[in-house]
Order: sequence, then C-alpha cells, then structure tokens
Amino acid sequence: MNRDSNSYTFLFAGIMVLVVASTLAFTSSSLKEKQQENVRKEQMQNILSTIGISVSRDEAENLYKKFISEEISLKSDGTADPDVNAFKISLKTEIKKPLNEQRFPIYIADVEDSKFYIVPLFGSGLWDIIWGYIAIESDLKTIKGAVFDHKGETAGLGAEITEDWFQNSFKGEKIIDPDGKLMGISVSKTNNDPKGEDKEDYEVDAISGSTITGDGVTDMIFERLNHYMVFFNNLKNEPNKEQISNHIQNHKYDNLANSMYTGLLQFDRGYVPRKFIN
Repeated sequence: MNRDSNSYTFLFAGIMVLVVASTLAFTSSSLKEKQQENVRKEQMQNILSTIGISVSRDEAENLYKKFISEEISLKSDGTADPDVNAFKISLKTEIKKPLNEQRFPIYIADVEDSKFYIVPLFGSGLWDIIWGYIAIESDLKTIKGAVFDHKGETAGLGAEITEDWFQNSFKGEKIIDPDGKLMGISVSKTNNDPKGEDKEDYEVDAISGSTITGDGVTDMIFERLNHYMVFFNNLKNEPNKEQISNHIQNHKYDNLANSMYTGLLQFDRGYVPRKFIN
C-alpha cells in the first residue's frame, strides 16, 4: 500500500483511534473497582469524622465496623425499610423521587457507652452540589460533629466549608428549641457570637464572601434533618433498658413481666412494644 496515499492515512488514523480507545476502556474498567472501593472507604471516613474519630482510608473499614452499630434506611413515616441498604443510598438520586418513595439513611454509632445518630446531608452551593454528614448526640438535640464537602465552590471562599475551623464551629450547637421545634443551624454573617460560646443561638459564624454557600449549608441541614424528626420523636418515646429492668424488678412475680423478659431477649435493640409498659 502506498503510504503517501489518503487511504493509507485514514486507515492508519482509524487503527490508532481503535488502539487508544481500547486501551483507555481497559484502563477505566480495571480501575473502576478500585475507585469504587476508595469512595466507599472515604464515606466511612466522613461518617467516623463526625463523631471525632479521624482515620486513614486504610483504617476506615475496621473502625467503621467497630463503632457503627446500625445502618438504617428510613421511610418518610420514620419506620425502617429492611429491604434497602442504607449505605448504598445516593442522595443525589434519592431526592428526585416522590417523598413517599424516598429512603433516608441514618447511621447509629456506639462510642464509649455514648450513642450518636449520623445523618447524611445533600444540598446546593453557589456553583454546584454540596454534601456532608452531621452527628447528633443521644439527647437528640445537640450536634456532636459535622463534616462538609463540595464539588465546585470557590477556593478561599465557599470551599472553606471543608476546613476544620468551620466544621468545628458546629460542635455542641443545639438544633432543637426548648419546645421541641427543629431550628437547625444558620450560617449567619450577622452572628453576634463569633467565638461560638453561645450554643443555643442556633447559629454559627459565616465565611466571609460566601453568603450563598453558607445559605446552602443552612438549608441542607434543616431540610435533611426535618425528614428525621418523626424517627427522633419516636426514639424519645421508646422505653429504655433501665425502665424495662426496673419494671421487671417491680413485677418479678407477675406473669406478664416474665413474658416481657423472655421477649426482651429476642430484641437486638432492647425495646419492647409500648403496650407492655405501664
């Protein structure tokens, strides 16, 4: 074949395109599993970070299994859906569904006899999506910790939501008022408590020049937590183990109490139906 001909040039170019495309496809396919594994471990890192456990990516899975006792997929009525894997829920996809079809993942951590409830967050910043996790203490009104990330916020401005100084400002803040109403946390440029000493003002100091990103953080915290209020309120009304134990001791000769004790052994979380509690 004449190498100076147009047909040779087109044939050579076509072969090179096929070779390069095949190589790129093979590389992408071979790395995909590794990339997915890294994303999974990073998710574990972020969840653990909200409860004060900082780990490397390689350590994340072991410590996640140690401290995260439950992954629950909630329906809009606050009940669990055992058929949906909470860890695999993508909020980016989930929020596009009708509300009654959405599932709301929550992670329960047990650390040194303390229980924490970790809620995933998802919202919009100035340029693109923002997301994160927020951990609530066992009183169901105090923030243990928070972590945020973004896709395209401005460096030195909105991107500061990933910095420790900003995330640490949420620690200890209350999200519920004395009447039990969800207040959330406002990222406020008019905050009168820049040192963060007042933990019941439902505010943290804003990032200078990042009003829209800050508003996005405010909105996503309230919007996401609002979906979990039914679940949290149900938890407040559940009898705890100490109440059950005291009841059994006070009625140890009561056949009903003995039945309760037998039933209690079958419950992983230590709860019994409320109709059995006086």
